Amino acid sequence: MAALDQKSPNVLLQSLCCRITGKSEAEVAHQFQYAVRVIGSNYAPTIERDEFLVSEKIKKELLKQRREADAALFSELHRKLQTQGVLKHRWSVLYLLLSLCEDPRKPSCRVPGYGALFAQGLPRDAHSTPFYCARPQSLALGYADRSSSMHTSASLGTSGVSSLGTYTLNGPTLTPPCLMPQTQAAGDSLRQQLGSRLAWTLPPSASPSATAPTSRGSLGPPGPVARAPHRPRREGDDSGTLASTEVGEAALVRDILYVFQGIDGKFIKMCSPENCYKIDAKMPLSKSLRDMSSRLAELGWLHNKVRKYTDSRSLDRAFGLVGQSFCAALHQELKEYYRLLSVLHSQLQVEDDQGVNLGSESSLTLRRLLVWTYDPKVRLKTLAALVDYCQGRKGGELASAVHAYSKTGDPYMRALVQHILGLVSHPILNFLYRWIYDGELEDTYHEFFVASDPTVKTDRLWHDKYSLRKSMIPSFVTMDQARKVLLIGKSINFLHQVCHDRTPPGKLTPASKSTESPKDAAELFTDLEGTFQGKIDAAYFETSKYLLDILNKNYLLLEHLQAMRRYLLLGQGDFIRHLMDLLKPELARPATTLYQHNLTGILETAVRATNAQFDSPEILKRLDVRLLEVSPGDTGWDVFSLDYHVDGPIATVFTRECMSCYLRVFNFLWRAKRMEYILTDIWKGQMCNAKLLKAMPELSGVLHQCHILASEMVHFIHQMQYYITFEVLECSWDELWNKVQQAQDLDHIIAAHEVFLDTIISRCLLDNNNRSLLNQLRAIFDQIIEFQNAQDALYRSALEELQLRLQFEEKKQQREAEGEWGVTAAEESEEKKRIQEFQETIPKMRSQLRILTHFYQGIVQQFLVLLMSSSDESLQFLSFRLDFNEHYKARDPRLRVSLGATRGRRSSNV
Repeated sequence: MAALDQKSPNVLLQSLCCRITGKSEAEVAHQFQYAVRVIGSNYAPTIERDEFLVSEKIKKELLKQRREADAALFSELHRKLQTQGVLKHRWSVLYLLLSLCEDPRKPSCRVPGYGALFAQGLPRDAHSTPFYCARPQSLALGYADRSSSMHTSASLGTSGVSSLGTYTLNGPTLTPPCLMPQTQAAGDSLRQQLGSRLAWTLPPSASPSATAPTSRGSLGPPGPVARAPHRPRREGDDSGTLASTEVGEAALVRDILYVFQGIDGKFIKMCSPENCYKIDAKMPLSKSLRDMSSRLAELGWLHNKVRKYTDSRSLDRAFGLVGQSFCAALHQELKEYYRLLSVLHSQLQVEDDQGVNLGSESSLTLRRLLVWTYDPKVRLKTLAALVDYCQGRKGGELASAVHAYSKTGDPYMRALVQHILGLVSHPILNFLYRWIYDGELEDTYHEFFVASDPTVKTDRLWHDKYSLRKSMIPSFVTMDQARKVLLIGKSINFLHQVCHDRTPPGKLTPASKSTESPKDAAELFTDLEGTFQGKIDAAYFETSKYLLDILNKNYLLLEHLQAMRRYLLLGQGDFIRHLMDLLKPELARPATTLYQHNLTGILETAVRATNAQFDSPEILKRLDVRLLEVSPGDTGWDVFSLDYHVDGPIATVFTRECMSCYLRVFNFLWRAKRMEYILTDIWKGQMCNAKLLKAMPELSGVLHQCHILASEMVHFIHQMQYYITFEVLECSWDELWNKVQQAQDLDHIIAAHEVFLDTIISRCLLDNNNRSLLNQLRAIFDQIIEFQNAQDALYRSALEELQLRLQFEEKKQQREAEGEWGVTAAEESEEKKRIQEFQETIPKMRSQLRILTHFYQGIVQQFLVLLMSSSDESLQFLSFRLDFNEHYKARDPRLRVSLGATRGRRSSNV
């Protein structure tokens, strides 16, 4: 038993105390009690459990002592120790070795040295917390978890509210321990001093969980700064009364520490009406202490403001992922703030236990609190301003609000805001990369700037299903980048759903690594014009090129575009002429008597008889006949139209609106072509009948009048055809084709095609602005048709009369050859009477032609006036060509003035 007693821990511990102090067992009773209490406690050191950091400190100590060889040997031994699993608590062993190597003769290691300790600034533990690249709910809760997470996740360094001395100009970035400057060793030793003092000077009744500043059980302040509703007061909190004794500075310091946490103190309380912390005006207190207390209490008000925002938003699911990331960033900043409060509270506890008098070198005063809380106060002010500015915002709009605060000249504040921006923008970048690489959009809370409408059908997917939600575009993303992002994902979905392309999204674009952490997001946003722009451009070009290749090779987009030009815009001349010849008998009939299958058969005949037969069957099978709505009195010419069926992916380019424009242009061109066809028939009739009607000299004046009017009409129609064919269609088509060849995405083709149609509609006088011009042009076309009818009637009557005269002369010569009288008196009188009746109709014909000419020239004059008043220069030039000899200018004063004014404007502009 005696042997066992000699080896018991108590006996060994007492012997150790005697040997260290050099005193007897009776004299070391007090030290022995402390030793037993410390060994029986579960206190943790006040520093991070970072094995690498401790090993680096040991090597630094060896280097300070100029023992480079020992430092290298230690590094090698430590490396070997890490590869073996002999020790489970290597950090504790290294920490013990570090503590043993401290020189006990240094003044900083003595117990009374608190004044020097706090004069050099707070320990590094008060302001340095690694940033964990994880979601708030996945942050380590225990000390061991946090230590392990430091070794397995990329750390961005501190972003703490309480950065007091070691904050770098480059922002919240943790420098690797091996690269830290030598000045940090002072902070490390200070942290060790503070940890050792807190461990050796605790009173016997102190609970470990109540004073350990390194507990991380929640996002709130650890240990004594936890936000508990019923918090025990210190001894001395009740010292003094409000009425009789002046409040001391020590009591105010204790109250301020409570106010820092948002808890009302004994003397400083929250004034709800004024929304601030106030000291009772009746309290006997000097003005300097009152002012300093008010300035310090602002820190508690700022804390309350930020904490209230996070508490109200953290559980709000509708706030979205971006909002939750913002709340997580605020929580991290508050955790750093709580660590500062933990250190301050520990210092106050040490003062109480050691009995340090107020005013001594080592005491905690209001003035020292003002110095130590200056940087945290500035950071909390920034956070409070962010909270105010971000009220009511979510998603990309919230990210824009945070980004707006990064444009400051203060490097510390800019680094803080950029750190928060990295957290906030992380969900947005996840949305973005999933959209541009997979075409997937999972935006439950409408935070992303790409919006989707699930009610839109597949045929309108490209135009209507996806759109930009402009309010959610972050300010650091340009509109061009947002448009490219929209196009990338839209192209992927278009390929899968409309083109039925089964190529995996990963093969469409070289998908790069998405942002795995907010660190990646922060680094990405530092190079928006480089890395970020490069990723967007690479995905944009690859996806768009693949989509255009599919449309051109598999769906013959360009061939269909050329087919529209050849058939609906009358570019295939031989086909259109032959079709018009074949359709002339059918279309001359009333519109109600036409049948579509008959016209379709004629169309197929025209295709087989012309060069159209060499087109692709895929194109010819889409060509069809369409009959428009019939109005009373319409002929087949008024209701006939060609049609081109489109479906599938090409319907995205040739939409219903586009096909409606093609139909309008075709009807206009078809009518203009018909006028050319009519005038050709008129000219052929005049040439064929000119020699026949020489035998009727009384018709020479009327026929001359017909020739003149026909020449005017031919000149007008030829100039109009030249304008439509070359200046409108060919020029516009050349621009369209060049744009299509240079197009980088499908939207460029669609936009160029729409511009092409709008140009044709406008310059062919089919838009609303040129409605009066179109009405005049249609009136001219009607006059041409009337002239054809009048000339046909004239030639019909003249040829009948000529035929009767020839028959009379032939009968007369036949009788004379037989030896009889050629004509009797009765027949001669009857012949003269008929000739006289025919001659009496000639003035009526001449009058009819004169009226027709007058109407035609009046309409042309009005048309020229409208052309000159047009803002389109091409229409003004058309008026010069139509009146090349100034014939109409001499007849109409309005046209003269308009032409002169126009020429004056042109010369002045030159």
